[in-house]
Amino acid sequence: MKKRKVKVDGEEYDVELEKQDGVWNVTIEGKSFNIEIEGSSVGETSGSKRKRSARGKKSGTISSTIPGKIVSISIKEGQIVSEGDVVMILEAMKMQNEIQAPLSGTVTAINCKPGDSVEANSPLIIIQPEEKKTE
Repeated sequence: MKKRKVKVDGEEYDVELEKQDGVWNVTIEGKSFNIEIEGSSVGETSGSKRKRSARGKKSGTISSTIPGKIVSISIKEGQIVSEGDVVMILEAMKMQNEIQAPLSGTVTAINCKPGDSVEANSPLIIIQPEEKKTE
């Protein structure tokens, strides 16, 4: 079990983390939670990705769920990206994470640059969805 300090909405907490079978068991102030991280390479054999549940309209706003540091950005404003393209590398909790485009479209805004420290839920990249052709 690892002990870490995390910030959630500006408040700092001491947490205990333990990974079992691809699921993080997290204890905060005596309360326990099980957390599954989408896109995690460990424990993916169970088919736990939830692509089917995301049938609704997807957002073109990319933000980090936790504070981190921008390592690199591989796209430019005005560039057309496809769903799943790696658009940036974000370092969070001493791990580098490939951030993928949630949908296909045109990059309309990049609100960060390599080396920036970013807060959780800040809009980092905005992608304007491609328009669906109706026949």
